[in-house]
Amino acid sequence: MNQEILWLSWTGLHLTPWKLVGLTGALMFGLRWLVQLIASHRAGRPVIPRLFWYMSLIGSLMALSYFLLSAKQDVVGVLQNLLPAFTAAYSLFLDIRNGHKSQPAP
Repeated sequence: MNQEILWLSWTGLHLTPWKLVGLTGALMFGLRWLVQLIASHRAGRPVIPRLFWYMSLIGSLMALSYFLLSAKQDVVGVLQNLLPAFTAAYSLFLDIRNGHKSQPAP
């Protein structure tokens, strides 16, 4: 998984499967704010939908796996993604346990 993806070499970027996993995780982690913004706009108040926590958890775990399992082996990246993964998992657990459902805007 650390070998360059040759059919993407036309981009000029050195992309490996692990790097794509890490980039996808970072993109998902970042786009969760867009989900939160849209949900809050629709509700007319600050709202954190369940999708936000799923995106946080999946994005953190994907980025964490890149820093742990790829040739990168970067402790800074591991620490940077470890706490958000636990936080998102716990928040998602609480959200599911309490039966929270997103309410549509009035």
